[in-house]
Amino acid sequence: MGKVHGSLARAGKVRGQTPKVAKQDKKKKPRGRAHKRMQYNRRFVTAVVGFGKKRGPNSSEKISLDSAPPPAMDKLSLNDTVPEAKFSQRVPIHSILSRADGGSGLAGQAVRIGGWVKTGREQGKGSFAFLELNDGSCPDNLQVLVDASVHKLSDLVSTGTCVHVEGELKVPPEGAKQKVELRVRKVINVGPVDGGKYPLPKTKLTLEFLRDVVHLRPRTNTISAIARIRNALAYATHTFFQKHGFLYVHTPIVTTSDCEGAGEMFQVTTLISEAEKLEKELKENPAPSEADIRAAELVVKEKGEAVAQLKSANASKEEISASLAVLSKAKENLLKLRERFKLGERCRLGAGFPQKDGKIDYSQDFFARQAFLTVSGQLQVETYACALSSVYTFGPTFRAEHSHTSRHLAEFWMVEPEIAFADIKDDMNCAEAYVKFLCQWLLDHCYDDMEFMAKFIDKTAIDRLRMVASSNFYRITYTEAVSILEKASKERKFENAVEWGIDLASEHERFLTEEKFKAPVIVYNYPKAIKAFYMKVNEDNKTVAAMDVLVPKVGELIGGSQREENYEVLSARILEMGLPLEPYEWYLDLRRFGTVKHSGFGLGFERMILFATGMENIRDVIPFPRYPGRADL
Repeated sequence: MGKVHGSLARAGKVRGQTPKVAKQDKKKKPRGRAHKRMQYNRRFVTAVVGFGKKRGPNSSEKISLDSAPPPAMDKLSLNDTVPEAKFSQRVPIHSILSRADGGSGLAGQAVRIGGWVKTGREQGKGSFAFLELNDGSCPDNLQVLVDASVHKLSDLVSTGTCVHVEGELKVPPEGAKQKVELRVRKVINVGPVDGGKYPLPKTKLTLEFLRDVVHLRPRTNTISAIARIRNALAYATHTFFQKHGFLYVHTPIVTTSDCEGAGEMFQVTTLISEAEKLEKELKENPAPSEADIRAAELVVKEKGEAVAQLKSANASKEEISASLAVLSKAKENLLKLRERFKLGERCRLGAGFPQKDGKIDYSQDFFARQAFLTVSGQLQVETYACALSSVYTFGPTFRAEHSHTSRHLAEFWMVEPEIAFADIKDDMNCAEAYVKFLCQWLLDHCYDDMEFMAKFIDKTAIDRLRMVASSNFYRITYTEAVSILEKASKERKFENAVEWGIDLASEHERFLTEEKFKAPVIVYNYPKAIKAFYMKVNEDNKTVAAMDVLVPKVGELIGGSQREENYEVLSARILEMGLPLEPYEWYLDLRRFGTVKHSGFGLGFERMILFATGMENIRDVIPFPRYPGRADL
């Protein structure tokens, strides 16, 4: 069911339905605000009507009820018809254009609108201008008509100009594409643009170009549509898990654990900045030389001898104390010189970091140990699953992979649920239900943007969402998948050879989903040699209870597994993978103390957006893409 809007909602009108109009008793006169507005409109008032003609009580031309202006903004409650944004002095364009009648039912209503000019043009020999205004609330623009008597038109028509206006909604002349337009009575504010310098002209721009103006690209139709789709998917994610009793857990960005064991992690340290500060300080105040050290040592020796002489001569306590103070200062100075000499030598040798046993001494770092940006919140969120049962985390993760493909980012977002008392089958059921929910949510709540994507990016986008939302996911073992691919390779050539033990490539995944099954596929029971240490080893001791959800267009969308709950087996797996036990002792504690069967998975959020929109490059579906060589803003 669509959204309910303003007073029409109170009258029982829902988007897509026609309200029932009660028969009015002719004997009864209308009362209240509606009656006052009707009486107001019957008066002769001075107003700007049409294109700047002044009419009023002294005019020979009468104003009809249709052409009379509505009451002043301060006399009309906007909530009577179409609500203003809760914390903003404007009516969202979406709340006008998303109505079943396209907004025509609001004709005659006074509204405030704010947005950015997509296109603007002066007409009538400069007597008025048409602006196509968009505020980001929907893909459609609202046509705005401004009379030259209201504001200087040249300040308004440049693409990118921000305007905040108030006026009256009108039904445009017959034959116009728009169902409603805004006739401006007052320009509240203008954020001007120099059209010659604005980086986003009206001409069509490539996505590659837009990556160079990442701070302005949300103003384009494609990126703004993706932003709304991304927002809808995030909202749907929280809705799904909250609906099913999951608790949202905030896992750390900075971690000392490597979930994947791949070592491709960004290190977090303050040692570099401290080394740079030291280098700069030593340039301004050079470290002492060996000669300076010897001279200071000689001073200490001399001052020590002076104290000894005073004591042997039975000098007064005051004289001895004064000499001892001088000796103490000399020793203190020598210690400082020696310390600065060591720092200078360290910088001279190119090792501005603190050293211990020939290695960097991380005990001197901010966290007193090596720390990294997280590659996954899974290990940490497991601690809460082993106490609160059903939890999930949703946040940024980082991989220091020098990859320039259209499917990889250095910073991306992951949705990672973790479920206690759940095996691999439960995990697959949850993953399937979640993906279906996301697809249906976009169809129900973001259809206008999906129509835009289907029209301009991928004509199959909506059909693909419908197919996934309504399909049962096929489930096959890894061994069965390899057998299917080996059989297919006899008739077609894969770039990556197929044999048992390989990690399936994207081309293999897409063949299974797009050609073999023509539907989403869940592949499970992978070889343990290609999977992480925490996955539960199956009885055959060759495979682990891991699963991947594969979808058309993208391939792998979700990766998950049942976690190994046996302490001895998990310890052995950590060592088997060549990892030290010490950093994972806390993780092993979850198995030492009240271990529980549990499972979970991770969904790459940007991959879900790629799948939904049909976009080709992952750099275009995240607001601020980070990849090798680029970290703008």
